[in-house]
Order: sequence, then structure tokens, then C-alpha cells
Amino acid sequence: MAQDIVMVVGLGNPGPDYENTRHNAGALFVEALARDAGQSLRPEKKYHGHYARIQWQGLELHLLNPATFMNRSGLSVKALADFFKISPGQILIAHDELDLPPGTAKLKKGGGHGGHNGLRDTIAHLGTNEFQRLRIGIGHPGDSRKVTGYVLGRLGKRETEDLNEVFNETMRVLPDAASGNLAAAMNRLHSFKPTTA
Repeated sequence: MAQDIVMVVGLGNPGPDYENTRHNAGALFVEALARDAGQSLRPEKKYHGHYARIQWQGLELHLLNPATFMNRSGLSVKALADFFKISPGQILIAHDELDLPPGTAKLKKGGGHGGHNGLRDTIAHLGTNEFQRLRIGIGHPGDSRKVTGYVLGRLGKRETEDLNEVFNETMRVLPDAASGNLAAAMNRLHSFKPTTA
């Protein structure tokens, strides 16, 4: 059966300075997905990132966390997509989302970049915005001047717990989304509330 999603990309910045920051929520999700499949991502120079190929829940998925900085994410995404001849519509990009509260996530297809540099560069490299997104809520600091410091700040204990809960719920709906039942996956994920809410 053809899969609607064959490649899952987690946006983030590389290196210890950026570990467990809010901006790396997408990369943290892909690491969690790899762990759930009993795998780990390994450096792969030709894709400019960390890569794993997993068999999971009846799906075969290419997982990628670009090792370029956020504003060059598209270079890595395009390298892997081109190598395996994966169309943009079969790619799910997981990224942090200021406009959603922590402990929530939403799936969507297409749309603009909303000022997110990782999405902006991915759209530029793929030449289209018609890929799927997993928008992982990190909340907003309430002042646009504080956004940079906020997204590059470390996740607190409760934020980490909320993220882990929403990651687990996303993994429960991902098989539906990947096999063509995006509406069912969206309905379930979009009504999810963490236990701390």
C-alpha cells in the first residue's frame, strides 16, 4: 500500500548549545520516534544531517534531523528527498510553533512559513510549500522582542513532560496520517490535551 508520508524531518539547530531548546522541538520528536522504533539517528554526510530508516507500526519511514543550522534546513531535506525520489507531498516536517500552547500539536498540509526560518528554507529548496507539517506548540513569550531568546531557551521540566505526552499522542495518530487517513489523525491530535493542562 502506498504511504502518504514516507519521510519525517525534525527541524532544529545542531550541537550541544541547542540541545533541549524550544526551537528544537521538531528534532526532539524525530529522536523520540526513532527511539520508539528501537533505532537511533546517525550522522550521514550526504544528507547533511542525522538519519535513520525505520520499520515502525507497519510503515517504512526515513527519519532526518538536518545538521545544518535552522536557516539552511532545506539543503538537508532536499538531499534526502532527491536521493530516494520522495515527493514533497510525502514529507512531514516537524517544527516548533509559537502560535500553539505547549503540550499541543497540529497536523496540516501546505501553507506559508509564518516567519519560521527552517520552513522558509525548506520551501525555497523544494520549490513548493505543499509538504505536510507537524506543528508542535511551544507557546509565545507574549512580546515579539523576546521571541529569539525564548525559542533558543531550554525547555523546563513541565514543558518537557508536556512535549513527551504530545509526542506519544502524535505517534499514536501517525500511522493513520501516513496511510492516507489524515482527517482521522487530525481530529484525534487536535483535541489532545496534556495531563498537566
